[in-house]
Amino acid sequence: MEKMAALTNIHTSFFPTNTILPKPSSFQPFFSTRLLGLPLSSSFSVSKRLSSFTSRPIKCSVSEATEPKAGEKKQLLRRGDVRNIAIVAHVDHGKTTLVDAMLKQTKVFRDNQFVQERIMDSNDLERERGITILSKNTSVTYKDSKINIIDTPGHSDFGGEVERILNMVEGILLVVDSVEGPMPQTRFVLKKALEFGHSVVVVVNKIDRPSARPDFVVNSTFELFIELNATDEQCDFQVIYASGIKGQAGLSPENLAEDLGPLFESIIRCIPGPRIDKDGALQMLVTNIEYDEHKGRIAIGRVQAGVLQKGMDVRVCTSEDSCRFGRISELYVYDKFSRVPADNVEAGDICAVCGITDIQIGETIADKVYGKPLPSIKVEEPTVKMSFSINTSPFVGREGKYVTSRNLRDRLYRELERNLAMKVEDGETADTFVVSGRGTLHITILIENMRREGYEFMVGPPKVINKKLNEKLLEPYEIATVEVPEEHMGAVVELLGKRRGQMFDMQGVGSEGTTLLKYKIPTRGLLGLRNSILTASRGTAILNTVFDSYGPWAGEISTRDQGSLVAFEDGASTSYAISSSQERGQMFIGPGVEVYRGQIVGIHQRPGDLSLNVCKKKAATNIRSNKEQTVILDTPLDYSLDDCIEYIQEDELVEVTPTSIRMCKNPKLAKKQR
Repeated sequence: MEKMAALTNIHTSFFPTNTILPKPSSFQPFFSTRLLGLPLSSSFSVSKRLSSFTSRPIKCSVSEATEPKAGEKKQLLRRGDVRNIAIVAHVDHGKTTLVDAMLKQTKVFRDNQFVQERIMDSNDLERERGITILSKNTSVTYKDSKINIIDTPGHSDFGGEVERILNMVEGILLVVDSVEGPMPQTRFVLKKALEFGHSVVVVVNKIDRPSARPDFVVNSTFELFIELNATDEQCDFQVIYASGIKGQAGLSPENLAEDLGPLFESIIRCIPGPRIDKDGALQMLVTNIEYDEHKGRIAIGRVQAGVLQKGMDVRVCTSEDSCRFGRISELYVYDKFSRVPADNVEAGDICAVCGITDIQIGETIADKVYGKPLPSIKVEEPTVKMSFSINTSPFVGREGKYVTSRNLRDRLYRELERNLAMKVEDGETADTFVVSGRGTLHITILIENMRREGYEFMVGPPKVINKKLNEKLLEPYEIATVEVPEEHMGAVVELLGKRRGQMFDMQGVGSEGTTLLKYKIPTRGLLGLRNSILTASRGTAILNTVFDSYGPWAGEISTRDQGSLVAFEDGASTSYAISSSQERGQMFIGPGVEVYRGQIVGIHQRPGDLSLNVCKKKAATNIRSNKEQTVILDTPLDYSLDDCIEYIQEDELVEVTPTSIRMCKNPKLAKKQR
């Protein structure tokens, strides 16, 4: 009884005063589920953890691990009025929607103000694709505490954005779907956060879904923490159940509050304030860069030590040896949904700085006299490369504004200034450049942005970046998870087997008859896989991948069985020619489209390429038939930029212009083959 009374006291001191507490008789399961993230029936370590908990005071998440050590030379203080958090999750688990609800409930917008959905996805490309590509900052105020929130991308291809952002924060909200549970990108971002020693609050989102299974999701998340070698303190994470779209959260799935109050309380209680050296020399690590037409470059980062003031002279350091001087012309902090001018910013807060024209990500803005650089940001190496070259087709210069190799070179090297996970190298010729990234989507987003800016160029097929170790050839492997209905599972398993994939897990998901397959597969096997999987599953499969490690070369992989239909004459396509051509395969073009020799106009139904004339006109004779023959044409395939890059092979290129995307045979390789 004494132990139970002690536990009840701990329990009441832990949760907010306005939280409805369970009855003492139902206390034990509540305690184990909410604080440890596990029901009583879970793994063997729970009882062991519970017994150890009764003998020591309970604290949220990593609060013990983040206390200053006695041996430290300088005592660092904690700011109690600021919280810096990143919202991380797998793609489509509801990060941006949850941020929308947090902004609305903290009265960032007027009651009568029109606010579009996913307001943090401000980029046109993000709105079209429905994904977050760039990380963005905002802030809200809750009970006299300022909470700086950073919304991050969910795709593993943009993992470099997440790795940078984790330098700015002390804790993360790990958003997990209530049906799917932890997915590949969940694992990736959590691994990085745990390495930094950050506090974690787990948010089980979309709890209102009919097939939600919160206990399974929390158990899976706990197992993931153990798998990633989390400390005992990190494993004692707080679990919040939420519905981002309804703007509700609670400490149990059955009992949600009317608002996100429990979520805000958990952020304030479980994520520590920034540890700062208030009286030390100024230090601020630049973790992001934005550009403004009037103000120029804007450096974003968190002030680690000292005070940053408007108009002060500073030292900009890359390393201890290479430093230069600059002056802060303007200073901003994030307030609600905008940047607000400030005269000074104290250590621990996130701010934006103008005035240093050549500032780069990873550099330190430091005190002019005593400043020292902070450790630079490290991101993982790229795994896929593609070649960019100037447009050599007969249609060059018709649609684009920037067509020369100098324009292309300047734009690609400018991308490196803010995209740390990308690399650009000069190719074999003066007009070719090799761009390396974390995946095909990572590079495709760059291509799409460039074509919208008026650039015209050609890109080659994606290739993996191999390594050599002890004379052995190694290639990148990825973990691929496929959600597929049971009736299409056989076709998908066969397809992944042909791509050298090795299945290591298979389980049922929810009550909808869906199966989750997990594979370890070479990155080469994933190139061009997305369309094939959609075809095999009739558009029902969902494929997610994340980089795992480098492993031994898996052998030859056949990615495409069919050849291409290639035009061998310049001109405009005709209905007469296409009606006979479509018997050879599926066409990419309709009648009246300008084509050139070597352009790919369709998919051949057999292996090997076939040249044909799509510009042939019907012979005009003076003998009239009684009735004109009616031509019925199939609807041409409409391939997007992503589809074209997946489709092309070694001897093919994609021609990218602001208004068109075409595919053609590589003329340089065609000459070599002759």
